[in-house]
Amino acid sequence: MKELIKITANLVIIFVAAGLVMASVFAKTAPIVKIKKEQEETQARKKMMPDADNIIEAGKWEPYGKKGKYFEGKKGEEIIGYLISTYGKGYSSYINILVSVGKDMKVKGIGILGHGETPGLGDEIEQDYFKKRFEAKSLEQLEVVKVEGTDKIQAISGATISSRAVTSGVRESVKLLKEKYSGVTK
Repeated sequence: MKELIKITANLVIIFVAAGLVMASVFAKTAPIVKIKKEQEETQARKKMMPDADNIIEAGKWEPYGKKGKYFEGKKGEEIIGYLISTYGKGYSSYINILVSVGKDMKVKGIGILGHGETPGLGDEIEQDYFKKRFEAKSLEQLEVVKVEGTDKIQAISGATISSRAVTSGVRESVKLLKEKYSGVTK
């Protein structure tokens, strides 16, 4: 019985020590990770809207319970477009998407900021050939189809769920921007 108590006490001490080490490492690295993520997001916004002199946060929203933001891109005092970070529910993860929209509410481009989709299938959403399918699409055209030659978004073969997730995220973000900014002149 004494041996069992001794083993249990040793295990508790080891687990507590390991927990304290992990908490210490997390406390030191969490701010660094947050700063790095913010820098990457800022660079992605500048890349998605290179003509803008200033990209200003205009609001927040919560697609799928995740935190997203939308931005106004300005050149001088004139709004030249909008950016919005959004999510789509993919096959094996939530897909973090950045969408660039013109004043005409047509998609100028998309960027995939993060995902955990299946390598070799779902991760094809990161490829330029797929992202280019969204360019110049209006809200009505943001629908996944499995056939070629339409004005809608053609699904990636073998990754229809991932294709739908990205398209759904883009559609919902364009819909939100359209509700916020259509007919509004600033």
